[in-house]
Amino acid sequence: MTPRYPSVWNRVAHSDATPTGISTSSSPDSYTAMRHSSSLSILRRALVVSTASALAALLIPAGQLAAQHPAGHTMPAAATQTTRAEKPVKGKLVVGTMIIAHGGGPDWNAQVDEMASRVKSEGPVTVSYLMGPGASANPFQKAAADLVARGATAIAVVPLLVSSHSGHYDQIRYLVGQLDTLSEVMHHHLDMGGITRADVDVPIRLTKAVDDSPDAAHVLAERAKALIPDASERSRRALFLLGHGPNSAEDYATWMTNLRRVAATVETETGFRSVLVELVRDDAPAEVRSEAVLRARELIQIQHDLTGLPVAVVPILVSTGEVSQLKFPKDLEGMPVVYDGKGLLPHPEMARWVETRISESWPAVNTASANGPPTPGAVRP
Repeated sequence: MTPRYPSVWNRVAHSDATPTGISTSSSPDSYTAMRHSSSLSILRRALVVSTASALAALLIPAGQLAAQHPAGHTMPAAATQTTRAEKPVKGKLVVGTMIIAHGGGPDWNAQVDEMASRVKSEGPVTVSYLMGPGASANPFQKAAADLVARGATAIAVVPLLVSSHSGHYDQIRYLVGQLDTLSEVMHHHLDMGGITRADVDVPIRLTKAVDDSPDAAHVLAERAKALIPDASERSRRALFLLGHGPNSAEDYATWMTNLRRVAATVETETGFRSVLVELVRDDAPAEVRSEAVLRARELIQIQHDLTGLPVAVVPILVSTGEVSQLKFPKDLEGMPVVYDGKGLLPHPEMARWVETRISESWPAVNTASANGPPTPGAVRP
């Protein structure tokens, strides 16, 4: 029997990363003899249902994949997006920063507030949320007015979201004036939280979300190294990065373009034998999410068969909460994995990420010259 994907089979068969139980012979006879092995059955199934780009994700190192999707491939060239008819800065430039996150329960929000307290900036810093108790306590319009009252002559809005391609990012674009309309569902969510545009006489600039940030990649690498501390052991093991993801196929493609670059950075920093990434598309229809979870499990199984060792799994999530502690463990149930569910927060590097975004949106700002240590709580005077 001739292999269905002979060129791919030859690459697997002759590489030094041959899955356990698969011969290095690429002959049709050898292929036929082993086609009923557990590892090969999973591999063939994944190959049959995958697109050509997905095949590359299985077999090409993350660094090579990232090179095929260079920075800016689908993202705007500018690091920040400015509102139309931007208002002028009056007087000395003092940038107030609004970190705006999805919002969750008290523990989830506390991790965001703690991170905000560590941001070094010459101007005031505050936190706002799109949903939950935090949204009603400090909605966008109130947070912006508060920054101006505390001396800000300009505002940087920093979305603490994994991607700039999501309904929640569009909500923020609408709030800062970049979008004139919003989907009915997303607008309803804002109305439910009492969130409106801000009536302030200062310019507001919106930054990118996390996207392919090297700072966030470093945090994920630290999480992975905490799971597998020994470098020599990491060289024999595989790492899987698991994220929430969007609903639409178009947004999924953009998320993955960015996250493959993140995976390449993580691979370089950690030295894992294999680093793959996938999204469960958590808010998509049930059948779409189920298929996404199945694919993630298949990829993890392939990594396990490749190494013969449990796969380290690190979530690509802003904070630790229901998704990381309940949903993902259920998705991974029965899989050979090492997992602790820690998200990007809490980690001091995420405060540096905020400072980077502030500097990108307002290049004249020096975030390293803040006076004194940050004060506790969600805001910095």
